[in-house]
Amino acid sequence: MNTIIVSFLITTLAGFATMLGVIPIFFHTRKEKIIPVSLAFSAGVMLCISLLSLIPEAASYMQAEWKQIYAMIGTGVFLGLGILFSAIIDSKIDQKISSNALYRLGIISVIALMLHNIPEGITTFISSHHDLSLGITLSIGIALHNIPEGISIAIPIYYATKNKKKAIFLTFISGFSELLGAILAYLFLAPYITSFSLGIILSITAGIMIHISCFELLPTAWKYASPIRIIIAFLFGFYVMILCHDFLVF
Repeated sequence: MNTIIVSFLITTLAGFATMLGVIPIFFHTRKEKIIPVSLAFSAGVMLCISLLSLIPEAASYMQAEWKQIYAMIGTGVFLGLGILFSAIIDSKIDQKISSNALYRLGIISVIALMLHNIPEGITTFISSHHDLSLGITLSIGIALHNIPEGISIAIPIYYATKNKKKAIFLTFISGFSELLGAILAYLFLAPYITSFSLGIILSITAGIMIHISCFELLPTAWKYASPIRIIIAFLFGFYVMILCHDFLVF
């Protein structure tokens, strides 16, 4: 089979693993039970991805073109810009959305995860195209962490709107953005992607995800459950992603 087709297939499967995150909305579980656990778990996942994957990778990409000290400073600057960008998005959402904390959280998660998934799709496609075994291994790890990312969108949207179709659609959009990254890589970006530009994208994305985890997911989860449940769910999500991260080290 053509390597380009296989690369697209691998990226698509990894991206749409996000859709598995909608499964909990089909079970009649009280939101007081499922929301705090799913949000705290997702916060652990996002923080782990940012701290153990995105930030080190961003610094590594920048270091390919800059000295180490400048690469570290650059990563920190763009990380801060990502946090600021996420905070601005949060503050600019209209009053109707802002009056519903869960809905706002779901929308911000969609935006952040799309920004995360597009470069992820680019990376998966290019890796698969150049080394199929590398691409498959990478896609497995991506698929595993896309599931809780889907939960972080579907659960808040569903419990805020009681609309399963909307929750499924927005989760689908997040997953599709990974395929969009592969399409962009194939059609336009491959000849122009530099290590520095990837470093910028990953740094900003890490900042956005850190802001969401610390200022959206965890505070919202805290409203629905005891601290011990939140801490356990958060640590479990973090640990799951540590295992996924170790799996991707080859």
